[in-house]
Amino acid sequence: MQKLNFPDYTFRFKSKENKIQIFDPVRKKFFILQPEEWVRQHVMQYLIREKKCPVSLVNAEKELKINGLSKRYDVVVYRPDGRIFLMVECKAPKVPITQETFNQIARYNMALKAEYLMVTNGMNHYYCKPDYQLEKYHFIEEIPTYIL
Repeated sequence: MQKLNFPDYTFRFKSKENKIQIFDPVRKKFFILQPEEWVRQHVMQYLIREKKCPVSLVNAEKELKINGLSKRYDVVVYRPDGRIFLMVECKAPKVPITQETFNQIARYNMALKAEYLMVTNGMNHYYCKPDYQLEKYHFIEEIPTYIL
């Protein structure tokens, strides 16, 4: 897999049925190593190690219902009271980040109301803070370090 625009992290790998798998410490199991999964694993390590998000409050690849449709978010970090600190949309490194990517996370966020949003393809990272009163998104340099 290609080097991403994140610090270097150590991952656990195994081979099963001629496919490389990567261990996910959040979901506590191995997943086939696809380009988007490679980005997701880097994002989770970044959040846990650099942004000090408690691993017990990080969630990955869960289903949510939006207007009766089943969707899956990539990564969500919760607050202890159940509010959402951050929602992340991951794309494979070759997938450009477009307006449609932001529209996708904005649709998901209508249901979740996260404090911060992150969109990444592993090479380019975008962060924003929603303003729910003004119904706007403010782009920011980076997300803050997690504080309980």
